[in-house]
Amino acid sequence: MRDALALAPDWSAGHFRLGEMLEAAGRIAEAVECWRAVLRLDPEDRFGATLKLALAGAMSGIDIVPSTFVQTLFDQYAPEFDAALVERLAYSVPERLLAAVLATGRESFAHVLDIGCGTGLMGERMRAAASFLEGMDISPEMLKRAEAKRIYDRLTVCDLQTVAELPKGADLVTAADVFMYIGALDRVFAMVSSALPPEGLFAFSVERHEGPEALMLQPSRRYAHSEACVTATLTACGFELLSLERAMIRMDRGEPIEGLIVVARRSAVHSATVIEPPKPAEEELPVPN
Repeated sequence: MRDALALAPDWSAGHFRLGEMLEAAGRIAEAVECWRAVLRLDPEDRFGATLKLALAGAMSGIDIVPSTFVQTLFDQYAPEFDAALVERLAYSVPERLLAAVLATGRESFAHVLDIGCGTGLMGERMRAAASFLEGMDISPEMLKRAEAKRIYDRLTVCDLQTVAELPKGADLVTAADVFMYIGALDRVFAMVSSALPPEGLFAFSVERHEGPEALMLQPSRRYAHSEACVTATLTACGFELLSLERAMIRMDRGEPIEGLIVVARRSAVHSATVIEPPKPAEEELPVPN
């Protein structure tokens, strides 16, 4: 790989892969230099080098996932997404979210907004309960597959990290396995709160961790959130928690992933203020040996 990079020094994917090889060999300091090279060549960070640096202890203050990394990941993953999740990874979030929503006593909705809709696995479950079903996702390739299923009334490309607001008018917002690719929850929860009318429902999942931190970046480069973080952010954004269930939401590398299945109701008296998109601090730390 080093010989290849000597011939193609601007090959950002090659630098990233070499970093992964060095990481696997325990040569973390050298891996860090590779991922720093990736960022110099690709400042938009399509490969998620920022997250690798954070996991290696070489960068701090990272509480959001680079949007270009998420789009690139799911554009590439789109052709096999449904088969991988449902058939190989025992993915159960859409069914669990639907059951949690129906347990509130609400069985039909005028307008369901499915954020991070992907290929439409959540939409397939909500279609019968929605008069109007709208989907939004950062990945155009995922949306092409959702469109092919003919279950949504409207589909839009949307980056939740940068969009100023969500469409108004929905009485249910769903987000199935979206926020582990977002990180910090306060801004997106405030946008959902502003989009919903009083008594509107918000149903979503997160990966769960037990530590004292509000959120934790995992080796998978996904974020896990604590129950305290989820409930406190919901309250601050004007939601009343209706249900919170711990559940195994999928397999990953042969291990079960525990998540939270959450349903909240928009308060009748709260007025949410959506903050500007966050700008993460990028403080370089000493590289571990």
